[in-house]
Amino acid sequence: MGSGNDSILDMYLYETNTLLEQLDGILLAAEQADTFSQDSVNEIFRIMHTVKGSSAMMEFSSLMTVAHRIEDLFFVIREKTIEVVPEQLRPELFDIVFQAVDFFRGEIEKVENGEPLSQSIDSIVNKINSYIDKIQGNAPAEPAPAPAAQEKAEEAAPAAPAGAALSAVNPDYRFGVQVFFDEGSGMENLRAFMLLSSIRDFCTDFVASPENVENDPSTSEIIADQGFVVWFRTAGERDAAVGAATTTGSVRAYQTVEAKSEPAPEEIKAPVEEKSAAAEAPKAAAAAPAVAKAPQHATKESLISVSLGKLDQLMAVVSEIVITESMVTASPDLKGLRLDNFSKSARELRKLTDDLQDVSMSLRMVPVSNTFQKMNRIVRDMSKKLGKRAKLTLIGEDTEVDKTIVDGISDPIMHIVRNSMDHGLEETEADRIAAGKDPVGEITLAARHTGSEVIIEIRDDGKGADTKAILNKAIRQGLADPDHEYSQKDILNFMMMPGFSTNTEVTEFSGRGVGMDVVKKNVADVGGTVSITSEWGKGMTTTLKIPLTMAIMDGMEVSVGESLFTIPINNILSSMKVGAGDIIHDPAQGEMLKIRDNFYHVLRAKDIFQLEDGRENVEEGILIWVEAGEHSYCLFVDELLGEQQIVVKPLPNFVNNFGIKNYGITGCSILGDGSISIILDIANLYTAVENVY
Repeated sequence: MGSGNDSILDMYLYETNTLLEQLDGILLAAEQADTFSQDSVNEIFRIMHTVKGSSAMMEFSSLMTVAHRIEDLFFVIREKTIEVVPEQLRPELFDIVFQAVDFFRGEIEKVENGEPLSQSIDSIVNKINSYIDKIQGNAPAEPAPAPAAQEKAEEAAPAAPAGAALSAVNPDYRFGVQVFFDEGSGMENLRAFMLLSSIRDFCTDFVASPENVENDPSTSEIIADQGFVVWFRTAGERDAAVGAATTTGSVRAYQTVEAKSEPAPEEIKAPVEEKSAAAEAPKAAAAAPAVAKAPQHATKESLISVSLGKLDQLMAVVSEIVITESMVTASPDLKGLRLDNFSKSARELRKLTDDLQDVSMSLRMVPVSNTFQKMNRIVRDMSKKLGKRAKLTLIGEDTEVDKTIVDGISDPIMHIVRNSMDHGLEETEADRIAAGKDPVGEITLAARHTGSEVIIEIRDDGKGADTKAILNKAIRQGLADPDHEYSQKDILNFMMMPGFSTNTEVTEFSGRGVGMDVVKKNVADVGGTVSITSEWGKGMTTTLKIPLTMAIMDGMEVSVGESLFTIPINNILSSMKVGAGDIIHDPAQGEMLKIRDNFYHVLRAKDIFQLEDGRENVEEGILIWVEAGEHSYCLFVDELLGEQQIVVKPLPNFVNNFGIKNYGITGCSILGDGSISIILDIANLYTAVENVY
């Protein structure tokens, strides 16, 4: 396929996936209310109409056919209201539409993977047809016409002669817009049909010439030669819909027309040249306000979709700019020179690079709400299949994270939610009532910022983890020593070992030995950590700690001998000079320092990383009081070199193979003078030496 077709396919996939997510949300809310509102019915009808049209244009017949049948179903419901569906048939309606959404998702996945689409769709189509027959049998009125007939009625008009494109096909519809598609674009009739779908967002009362473009490929030749004209009753309705003509793909040019009037050639405008045309031709300038009047159009223009690859390229360039700026301003050639003008310009450059970094980072930030909302479907499906009633509570779903990281944590969160449903919640409502709990289980997804990272918690109010069963399973698998005393934290960590599962049976959801170990790996791949806490009889909490972004950060440069380290600014509480007498030597806890009536461990970077050089006497160096998650301690280093914006570079794979991330090192950075600084992970650094004390 050429690049043009690739971009059309990308747009199709993006828009269809977005529509399916909207549809999932509408269905879940409707099932909760046990009915469809009229707005919901209209929205589902519109979504199916759009999926049908775009799938037809892409020649994905299986998607088009199923979408068409769901559209027919909701056309019946729309015409006769939800009362056409008796209450006893509504659960089946929800199931059918959910099955259709799953079918669409499966087909879209095949398209994304370049696999052939399903040839046999008889099962789902027959199920939909059978259901339509059921509800029409219950309807007192005559069967409603199919959507195609409705569209024809909306667009109905006497067939226009081949050369009469600029004459109104109905005297009541005098105000038109004539659209020309890209030369050689092909399938002009389906492109015209997609245009009509877009116009319906602005106005539903119109006629078109040629008509019946959806089902008549022969109209393509007429449209390619004479353009496609949509006629409206009033100029206001026409002006409101003109925006759709300028934003629909493959539209080369358009012009507004009136019945029995021949527009001057200069009125024809290409959407991309709208401003210049208005400036050069008085008549075009007169027509320009018609586009500006459409408030819906202005709203649509406020958002664009951008390839993540382009954002990656932008971030790479910004990263290099940050490094180069540091190299220029910290050049050894400038040492000892008093350059007031240069310093002023350097400060301005730093401000601009900071702004550039903030903007480029914000482009990549997306709320976790989409990921969280998807879990509603998981809880709904598993509730039905496992016979467990449960609800999902979302907290902090507006919390924003880097797009790459959001994609990386979607599967882990899904695994954990499934575990909560399968393992966590009690098997029966009687068990929950006996434990003094609400018969309906609750799973909570919560997200919050803590400066440099996002904390995501997945909690359930189930029975909690059976630590005895977990330990026995770990011993049987050779993961644990039967003679060793393990803390609860150690026992829960066995759940994240490869191949570990407490399920005795293999089910659809778990017991295959793949689960929490995959969660741990996927979260680690985006620089995060996983921890589990549980209280027997009360439930379990899985906590994901995820960095906000992995690209650029503010750090404090410190030195230990000849080695350079970077401490993330967000982890630093304060720095201080202390005397030898301020340090408390505890035989069990090691060196401690009292700060504001609390005692904190003193960790020496020289000893942790076994460096040959570095200061020993406390009064000669500096203590940095740091905090990350539940850990807070003092790190002893030689000296502070100053705050610096750094570009985070991942460690090479051959270094990662030694598990270096487990020793408090998260990456490295190139400084302005070309030297390399190791970036410290404050939480993991404490964990790495915790057993020493």
